[in-house]
Amino acid sequence: MISIIIPTYKEAPYLIKTLDTILVQTYQDFEVIIVDDGLTDEARKKTKSYLIGKNKIKLLKQEPAGAPAARNRGFRESKGEFLFFCDDDVILKKDALEKMVKALKEYLEVSYIYCGFYLGWKIFPSFDFDANKLKKMPYISGVSLIRREHFLGWDESLKKFQDWDLWLTMLEKGYKGFHIPEALFKAIPKREGMSFWLPKFFYKLPWSVFPFKLFKPRAIEEYEEGMQIIRNKHKLIVC
Repeated sequence: MISIIIPTYKEAPYLIKTLDTILVQTYQDFEVIIVDDGLTDEARKKTKSYLIGKNKIKLLKQEPAGAPAARNRGFRESKGEFLFFCDDDVILKKDALEKMVKALKEYLEVSYIYCGFYLGWKIFPSFDFDANKLKKMPYISGVSLIRREHFLGWDESLKKFQDWDLWLTMLEKGYKGFHIPEALFKAIPKREGMSFWLPKFFYKLPWSVFPFKLFKPRAIEEYEEGMQIIRNKHKLIVC
């Protein structure tokens, strides 16, 4: 069985769409655990109404603590042999779970399966697993299928790059991934949260040499701060 764990908060405008794509998967041996990490009253009411008669889905409520804490809570309440951490703005292809389970059963030496994805209309194809590349850049999405016995938990102190941190932590234990060279889901762009990114060139600009430092976007500051935290934690060498 797969335990599908979904943290959600605020208005969660796409959560029902995400659940719709889960319920029609060609692989049906799963449970869904939604962790309410601060939904609005209206969003909570709408979600509870949707869940009537859907026995595979459970809704948990907690005091707002952030997505990593919500994912860890969902894990503690889960029972599946495999874990699938899904965001509340993800639209899955109908055979996404089936293809991931098949790969994880076939490649017994790997600990998780990941794939490419779309963010809006832009594709993020990802790469085959490469430990050296992983130490240099975050190229594996957290929306991946993980063997339960190899999952090491999300670092609840991190505000950025939680998925990169998870894969690096697992790598340090010898746990590796396998890449399915196909985009198996689409993330709907949002104005905040994990799915919000500025255009790529913004992250490549030499902000430190610009005279108008006060105008550096907050998203860039968070990106740079997050990068430094991960590099320090995992003792990564910047090339």
